[in-house]
Amino acid sequence: MAKAATVDDYIEVLDDPFQAIATTLRPIIDAGLPALKPVLWHGQPVWMNGKRPVAMIKAYPRYVSFALFEGRGVKDRSGRLGAGSGQISFVKLSTANQIDAKLLGDLAPAGAGDRPGGRLRREY
Repeated sequence: MAKAATVDDYIEVLDDPFQAIATTLRPIIDAGLPALKPVLWHGQPVWMNGKRPVAMIKAYPRYVSFALFEGRGVKDRSGRLGAGSGQISFVKLSTANQIDAKLLGDLAPAGAGDRPGGRLRREY
C-alpha cells in the first residue's frame, strides 16, 4: 500500500472488501469516541486521546483489524475481541457484513475507559 497522507487517503487506497470495511467502521468509531478525531499514527488511522492511542483500524493482507489499545480491560461477552500484545484487543473483519455496529460502537468508548472522549461502560 502506498503511504497515505490522511485518514481519508488511507481508506481510499484500500482494495475491496477492505475499503468497504474501513468506510463502515470509521463513522461507528467516530460516534463511539465523539471527542476524538482519527489521525495517521505509524501509518494507520488511530483515534488518539492527547498522545495516548485509543482505537485503530489497520488493513492486513486478509482482513481489517479494529483494535482497542487498552481493550484487555473490557469484558466482552460477545467473544469477538481477540488478545493482542500488551493491553491491545482486536476484532478481525474480512467483510463488511461481519461488522456489528452496535457492538463495535459500544466497544470503542469502553476502550477509552474513564478518559475524556470515552464513556465509562466497560462491559459488553
